[in-house]
Order: sequence, then C-alpha cells, then structure tokens
Amino acid sequence: MARRGPKRRLDLEAEYWRLLQSGVGTVEACKQLGIGRKTGYRWRAENGGLPPERLPEPSRSDRYLSLLERKRIATLRERGLGIREIAQRLDRSPSTVSRELRRNTLAHDQGIYDADLAHHRAEERVKRPRLAKLRLDHELRAEVQAKLDLEWSPEQIAAHLRELWPDRPERHLCHESIYRALYQGAKGGLSRTLTKKLRTGRSLRKQRRKGDQRAPRFAVPATLIDERPAVVELRERVGDWEGDLITGRHNRSAVATLVDRHSRYVRLVALPDGHGADQVRERLTQALHDFPNNALMTLTWDQGSEMACHDQLAPLFHDGVFVAHRASPWQRGTNENTNGLLRQYLPKSTDLSVHTTEELRAIEDRLNSRPRKTLGWRTPAELFAGALTA
Repeated sequence: MARRGPKRRLDLEAEYWRLLQSGVGTVEACKQLGIGRKTGYRWRAENGGLPPERLPEPSRSDRYLSLLERKRIATLRERGLGIREIAQRLDRSPSTVSRELRRNTLAHDQGIYDADLAHHRAEERVKRPRLAKLRLDHELRAEVQAKLDLEWSPEQIAAHLRELWPDRPERHLCHESIYRALYQGAKGGLSRTLTKKLRTGRSLRKQRRKGDQRAPRFAVPATLIDERPAVVELRERVGDWEGDLITGRHNRSAVATLVDRHSRYVRLVALPDGHGADQVRERLTQALHDFPNNALMTLTWDQGSEMACHDQLAPLFHDGVFVAHRASPWQRGTNENTNGLLRQYLPKSTDLSVHTTEELRAIEDRLNSRPRKTLGWRTPAELFAGALTA
C-alpha cells in the first residue's frame, strides 16, 4: 500500500501565494504564516515558481451545504415552495434550510436569495478568525468548568446556561461547542483534563466510518426493523425485546443486555467465554429458556457482528428477530437508555467477564425493582409479571 502524503493545507497555500503576489518574499511569507521555508520552496517548485490559476477548494463535510444545494434552494424558493418542502427534497433538516435563508439573505438583497452570493458569504464566514466564547468570557468559562466538575453533560450545561442567563444570548452555547472546547484544549478555552469528567472519560474523539461504508457482517441477510410488526411500536404487549452488548475494557469482555419494551424489564446474560456470534447465540438461547412462550414475541438488535447467527435465534421468537438500520441507535432507544443505567454497575473500564450469573441477577433485581417515572412509578418487575398473568 502506498504511503499517504501530508494533507494539503489549502487555506495556507492560497494565502502564501497572495503574499508573494503582493511583493512579500518567500522567507517573510513563510514566517508570517508560521510554516517552514522548505514548505514554501516546495510549493513554488511544484508550480514552476508561478502561482496556480486556481487553487482547488478544500473538501468539506456533508454537514455543510454545497453550492449545488444552495442553487436548488434558490430555484425551489423561486417556485414558491415552503421550507419543509425544500428540506424534504434536499434530504436536509428544515432548520438547516431556514437557517441558511436567514443567514445569507441580507436586508439589501430585497428578500431575494442568491445561491452564488450565499455560498461566497458562507465561505468567508468560515475563514473569519474567531476566538471561542469560552476564551473571551471568563465568567462563562468558570460556570461551564464548575458544572463539568460536577460531572454534568455538555447538553445539560447548555440548557443550564439558557436558564441562568435568559437575556444574555451571547452566553448561550450548544453542547457541541462545549465538546469542541474540551477537545481543542487551550484553543477552545477549556482544559483537556476536564474530559475526564465526561461520562465516556475519553480524552480523544473517535473517528467513525459512515454507516454506508461498513462492510456487511451477516452471511444470512437479516430482517430490517422496517418489517417488524406495527404492534411493537405501541408498547402494548410484553415480549418485544431490544438487545445489545455492553463491553468492558478494550472491548475484550462483554455482557448481553435484553430489555422488554413494554415493562422495561431487564435480563443480563453473562458471556465468560467471549462475545463472538456463536457464544452470544448459545448464551442467549440458554437465557431465553427461562421465559414462557408468551414473553418471547420479537427481538430487535443492532447490526453488530455478534448477531451473525440471528437466523438460528429467530425460531425462539413468535415474530422473529429484526435488526436496526446502521448507525441508528435511536431505533433501539429503550435498550440504549438501559445500557446507560447499567454502566453504573458495569463500568467500561473493567473486565466484565468476571461477573457471575448470580452477580448479574443482583444487578437485574436492582433495576427491575426500581420505580420508573415512565411506568407511572410502577416497577418493571411488577408490570412484567402482571402482563404475563393477564
């Protein structure tokens, strides 16, 4: 495999050529931009000493609107379509379209949205040097740090800032701004050591592949959640389970979790021999034998490789086994929420294979005997047993 070269810094390269064209020498231009002289000489050599006619634009994330999308917005807007209709045609959020029109249609535009002008304004806005709010506002930084010390999540802090200073929008932050400030360290205004206060404790953000870039993991095609019986969405019957694995340190150990959508009843399955597809199938089969037939209607899992034997588990359920779409954890929200509760007893930094079945039953009982607001302050165990009896 060929070795990848350094990533081109197109903004710096463009500024370097602008300085040269204004009469600044190579050494001085490199000094002003904070790059090595060899880099400047290399850029000149690659172009024969002459500035390129047009530097290529840096590739941008799909999070941002492209020029083509802005032209489509302008065309559809001229046709009189509403924001939601435009967003649907672009496969974007209505708030994205609304924000785009508000930001890039100024008073002197006379209410006309110009796509080329909007794209230029957006690019200039990105280039504008800005200091982070948390670097400039010491009181705001102190408030955010204080809440992080109390182990509040960035989303909780963002909501708190709006309540604390309702008439000070300049002190309002979204949770993503707080995350970025943490991971950028001094540049963002917060100490990186505060990342230990996050629930993940992760000092660096993990880069993840997009869902459509992941290779298929099942030899036998799985049944997608779209084909799951509609009654499952109603949460009116017991026996519709959501499942997943929670892993331990370095993902070397795991425990399987099952939660009933109707009652939030939890069942934990020990995996002392590993969490491959065969081990998960064998252990789940043993655990499910404890339940009566009317408590086994469906199972919904994600597309993890541990569910490669889904076709062998399907006969255990009246309506079969279903998998959620890739990178869509909200389609199994009950299970994701339950896994968050379980992390209090099964931390990710530990070896989960040491927990015996008896220890896992004790954790189950702790959760299943706890009153839940979503159940009208009834316990999962009470609701699960009552539904089976009925």
